[in-house]
Amino acid sequence: MVLRLGSNTGGRSGRAAGSDGASGGFDRHHPPSAQRLADCVHCGFCLAACPTYALWGEEMDSPRGRILLMASVLEGKAPLGDSFVKHIDACLGCMACVPACPSGVRYDGLIEATRAQVERNHRRNFSERLWRAAILALFPHPGRVRMAAVAAWVYQSLGLDSFVRRSGLADRLPPRLATLVSLVPEVRLGSLLRRLPSVVPPSGQQRLRVGLVSGCVQAAFFGEVNAATARVLAAEGCSVAIPRAQGCCGALMVHAGREPDALEQARALIERFSTVELDVIAVNAAGCGSTLKDYGRLLADDPAWAARAADFASKVRDVSEVLASLDPRAPRHPIPARVAYHDACHLAQAQGVRSEPRAILAAIPGLEVVELDDDMCCGSAGVYNLIQPEPAAELGRRKAATLRAAGVDALATANPGCLLQLRRHVGGDLQMFHPVELVDASIRGRNPLGRH
Repeated sequence: MVLRLGSNTGGRSGRAAGSDGASGGFDRHHPPSAQRLADCVHCGFCLAACPTYALWGEEMDSPRGRILLMASVLEGKAPLGDSFVKHIDACLGCMACVPACPSGVRYDGLIEATRAQVERNHRRNFSERLWRAAILALFPHPGRVRMAAVAAWVYQSLGLDSFVRRSGLADRLPPRLATLVSLVPEVRLGSLLRRLPSVVPPSGQQRLRVGLVSGCVQAAFFGEVNAATARVLAAEGCSVAIPRAQGCCGALMVHAGREPDALEQARALIERFSTVELDVIAVNAAGCGSTLKDYGRLLADDPAWAARAADFASKVRDVSEVLASLDPRAPRHPIPARVAYHDACHLAQAQGVRSEPRAILAAIPGLEVVELDDDMCCGSAGVYNLIQPEPAAELGRRKAATLRAAGVDALATANPGCLLQLRRHVGGDLQMFHPVELVDASIRGRNPLGRH
């Protein structure tokens, strides 16, 4: 495993104004758009939606404040220095400000472009570079994540996790490492060793040809979610293709500003899925889905891949979108429970998928979908909780309090990062599921809330 510590892959060449209008502290490769920055009228509607503004009340840690900072650097009025980077790094990238903005400001594109500029043109201190390199050398690589999951299983089987908690050693770890240790879920060896077939045939007449993106963390720590997804799609008449040796979709690299790595991973995944004829490409991890749907834009500058990327992206659907588009074929059995649905940010905000997960849950007899009073980000946000553990923990505790006040039997949310974050802060008293797991249990006539 190689840790690439340098972040100045683009150097500081070409920093003068170019044909695309870049200037100041940004280079000429896709700086944040001056036109999009000017779309912001600083009305303040974004403030109530922004988690970091809710935590600190600081203008520069709000979307409109960060837009002002971006414009200042673009215009050469401020440097791309430590202060600027601190405020950019503090953003969760939850995109709650995008639907909240009456002017239609595309903050998602602005923060993504800015983070890529930061990675090329700002040199972080050594410890920061080392930690980020370690995270990105692990999580975007399914094989390495699986090896880490095996190590976690051994660690848990020997009782070392309980010892570390009881002894107080966990409290003495650096905050980032303590967060990483606390986020590791219970690893089930059966789930870890399970290998899904490359093709799952449909039940009855075929309705759709669906490809399933298996993911990185999803495949290693939430293999049962992938298995449930394949079973449900097959039960609803879909043939399910699960290409072998899938790599990372590039989502974590996009969120971290590592554009070259993200594009390389996107090309590899497109190539992997090109071997099968598909109507739809299903994804069951919100963060991955938002990036997969954006492949057309991400690879628009690559003449060899632009058309392929756009075609791939046009087929991507969250699994809840696929199921909601089909008239239910498989009978649902009752699950009597009150289940809170937590909107994963990259599903609700980035993809605009809100009604579909609720619809597939509401179709389960006896299951009541409970809306939460607080729809703010839980603090996971990709690897944000590993890089910014203190604000992430504050948001996690806030969401945990909301869940406890709701008085529900279980929680459903459509992102592995959210599940890990919420399990950490809520504890083991509340069972948590991906929505498709509940649909799967209903089809199979099982009550998952009685399994523990």
